[in-house]
Amino acid sequence: MSESPDQHRADLGKDPGRVSGMFDEVAAGYDRTNTVLSLGNDRLWRVAATRAIAPRAGQRILDLAAGTGASAVALARSGAEVVAADFSPGMIAEGVRRHGHIMNLTFQEADATALPFEDASFDTVTISFGLRNVNDPHAALAEMRRVTKPGGRLVVCEFSHPPHPLFAGLYRFYNDRVLPIVARRVSSNADAYDYLNESIKDWPDQRTLSAWIRDAGWVDVAHRDLTFGIVALHRARAPFADPAAN
Repeated sequence: MSESPDQHRADLGKDPGRVSGMFDEVAAGYDRTNTVLSLGNDRLWRVAATRAIAPRAGQRILDLAAGTGASAVALARSGAEVVAADFSPGMIAEGVRRHGHIMNLTFQEADATALPFEDASFDTVTISFGLRNVNDPHAALAEMRRVTKPGGRLVVCEFSHPPHPLFAGLYRFYNDRVLPIVARRVSSNADAYDYLNESIKDWPDQRTLSAWIRDAGWVDVAHRDLTFGIVALHRARAPFADPAAN
């Protein structure tokens, strides 16, 4: 029996099977398509995230929603031991094909809401443009804290909401009118980018995500806007004492 065309068309219910299947389908051209649709800004956002993470030799870093490993490779160049995790088998396979030769970089299939890692096993956990696609981001943020060492760091790079009304209007126009046309020309699955556009609109603003991070038990929570607030870079630290124990 053949698959229906929309079998892997994810929606805002964010069913893990549908979202994973959608990313499987676009894995081969995902990085190229993102660069085109973001007008090249995705590379600048990755650089900003890498600088915030400040990787160095001797650290163990978990890169969640790592996709094909583009951001994980930059982290591994520091000499840190990097685990690139994603819940899409297709993304993991493409990452291994491209970067499997890098000795201090490993790929692992993983669900962000139930991470297959021991408590306090990473110095830093980071996720870029993936928390928005998790069906329970609150559970994911709590899991990230669980696997982070006391005093360890969290870096979340995610789409957000431009605070300036004029720029926010231009951004909405681009997402609503321009992005769908470009996606249909450059992507192997334009429906996937319709979903991604919907998920960006539905995602909370910078202050709300900061509150979610605090609610998950992180401390020293802060953020800064990138590209006029299209993206926000959130940073936090795992407490030295478990707040639940107080």
